[in-house]
Amino acid sequence: MIHHEHYLWIGSKALRDRFEFVYTPKHGSWLNMAEIEINVLVGQCLDRRIDSLELMRKEVAAWQQRHNHLDAKINWQFTT
Repeated sequence: MIHHEHYLWIGSKALRDRFEFVYTPKHGSWLNMAEIEINVLVGQCLDRRIDSLELMRKEVAAWQQRHNHLDAKINWQFTT
């Protein structure tokens, strides 16, 4: 006889097998750089009320073009 717990385990194993889990450290530099970039975007472009999604997309695109043209860099360093 199969108990309810076995059905849960079988179903969760099938679900688990569909995904590949990759270890990413919390201090991963790519994640920190992405967070820094988003914070800069928010501080320089999205720090006010924007009434429509279309306007927000235009504002972000203009900010991104200026930001890329300046060849801005992130000086990220791991600290403990």
